[in-house]
Amino acid sequence: MLDKRMTDKTVTYHMHGEEVEVRKTVKIDMSDKVALVTGGASGLGLATAMRLLLNGAKVVIADYSPKVQEVAESIGAEWIRMDVTKEEEVQAAVQKAVDCYGKLNIAVASAGIGGSNCNIAEETYENWMKVNAVDYTGVMLTDKCAINQFLRQGTGGVVINIASMFGLVAVPSNVAYSAAKGGVVNMTKAAGTAFADQGIRVNCVCPGVINTPLVPQSEKDAYAALHPSGRIGEDWEVASIIAFLCSDDARFITGAAIPVDGGYTGV
Repeated sequence: MLDKRMTDKTVTYHMHGEEVEVRKTVKIDMSDKVALVTGGASGLGLATAMRLLLNGAKVVIADYSPKVQEVAESIGAEWIRMDVTKEEEVQAAVQKAVDCYGKLNIAVASAGIGGSNCNIAEETYENWMKVNAVDYTGVMLTDKCAINQFLRQGTGGVVINIASMFGLVAVPSNVAYSAAKGGVVNMTKAAGTAFADQGIRVNCVCPGVINTPLVPQSEKDAYAALHPSGRIGEDWEVASIIAFLCSDDARFITGAAIPVDGGYTGV
């Protein structure tokens, strides 16, 4: 179960033999919110789930990882194992939140993969289809199922998609990832305006390189040099922006793509 140590500035969770530190930021009252986070067992998805929990939300994490139950129980969330490329499983994840808590207010589409680094001349059909199935179609299915639940409830709702700075500018060495994340940005604009008059908002964040286990330690210095800030980002910095976008303070923001990239796309 949940085991955490708190200081004035941080909360440290103990999960499967490791310590995960989350920095405290401005707390947003989400005590009446229910959130589903896909890809919630690791990386930005886990950081977001933890941030929403700290703000008082009830959270269900959905992930393909066999560790999803262990992680969820460690942070005090509900869980479901799910393949984001299968619509019936995404719908089951939405239903899990409704079954547990009676409603759904927030969906964060965080599940994603990097795929192989291939330029367009080297790209394979297999890599292209796999990356786009998870990073693009999986986001669409999450948005679709969550928005249909919001429409059934008739009380609005919020979707946050995780895109990338490489959805705003190209990365020639990974064409599949660049294309998928660019698609997420434009899909967010379409989805974010479709039901805005019914209180349903859809936005995306576009992180730079973030200090997660997916980034090899040997490459972090090189990635840091790419950002005008001179460093890579921390997962809690992205999660804090996501929490704000989920809040009522951001209720006039929809269809937006928010860079959280240390200035990378600004130069």
